[in-house]
Amino acid sequence: MTTKSKTKGVDALPLNTILAGDCIEMMNSLPAESIDLIFADPPYNLQLKGDLHRPDNSQVDAVDDAWDQFSSFAAYDKFTKDWLAAARRLLKPDGAIWVIGSYHNIFRVGAALQNAGFWILNDVVWRKSNPMPNFRGKRLTNAHETMIWASKQEGGKYTFNYEALKALNEGIQMRSDWVLPICTGHERLKDDKGDKAHPTQKPESLLHRVLVGSTNPGDVVLDPFFGTGTTGAVAKMLGRNYIGIEREEAYRTVAEKRLKATRKFDREALQVSVSKRAEPRVPFGQLVERGMLRPGEELYSMNKRHKAKVRADGTLIGDDIKGSIHQVGAHLEGAPSCNGWTYWCFKRDGKTVPIDLLRQQIRAEMAN
Repeated sequence: MTTKSKTKGVDALPLNTILAGDCIEMMNSLPAESIDLIFADPPYNLQLKGDLHRPDNSQVDAVDDAWDQFSSFAAYDKFTKDWLAAARRLLKPDGAIWVIGSYHNIFRVGAALQNAGFWILNDVVWRKSNPMPNFRGKRLTNAHETMIWASKQEGGKYTFNYEALKALNEGIQMRSDWVLPICTGHERLKDDKGDKAHPTQKPESLLHRVLVGSTNPGDVVLDPFFGTGTTGAVAKMLGRNYIGIEREEAYRTVAEKRLKATRKFDREALQVSVSKRAEPRVPFGQLVERGMLRPGEELYSMNKRHKAKVRADGTLIGDDIKGSIHQVGAHLEGAPSCNGWTYWCFKRDGKTVPIDLLRQQIRAEMAN
């Protein structure tokens, strides 16, 4: 079913559906500046020469489909330039794009991204924990693919859920090398004949990390090379809207069946850790205005060495200093700066309470 969504100054978008046709034509038919994120898995232009066999002489099911074949590098470069131009037109000013590729194409795509005006934020190496071996033994095992993450323009306020990715990584800052398995086993979709439905199906774990890190619930995610719908399935589970574009009917059939069986996570499960910088700003004076702290009340430093008195305008006054909670704390500690929210506390019923708890109380009210 198609969901319609109004965007500022443009017609309704065909959300949560798969558009049949050429990706460039379909993108050009959609309203400008209407998409939050694009995830693109374009043809890699593998340039395969002949069949590939395993040591036991069985043939490898390689990517030899017509959609991955181009007459020359120039033809591939023109195709890349055209679809990137269509993609950039669709992105909102603070939108972003992820493009995945292999050594066959990613360097050409990276140059085209920069030429088109995108601003590269990171290149991410997806290191495959279970790569396909190099059967001919003439090169290194190709054990990774590269993703380029770029904002629409330099200075764009793209979405980056830093704390959520850090939480995914057991509290350690997420790096730009991701070790994840390729799509195998129960996740690998099959067609009616029992064969792989798509030769380059991406694992859901990869898209989960991309969408958790660079989108928010309700965002619109476009995949112009939809294939069997991994982007759409993960977007649906995570409460994002998707638009898929796929010209191959066989892939659309598999994707539609897959999406029909996909269920969205409940609302509480969709919430992720957010950066403190992304939380609503609460002035200290608001605590005084609301009577949560009273003028004349004393605050104490968490290290118990200093104290200051609250004034009616939301500033503090100490023995020889007056100013904000941050300025007074820095002066008393002889430090260049101080986070007053974590430095000061007050007393209630004989207990010491950080003032930041009052700020969190106000933020919780604002969220409801």
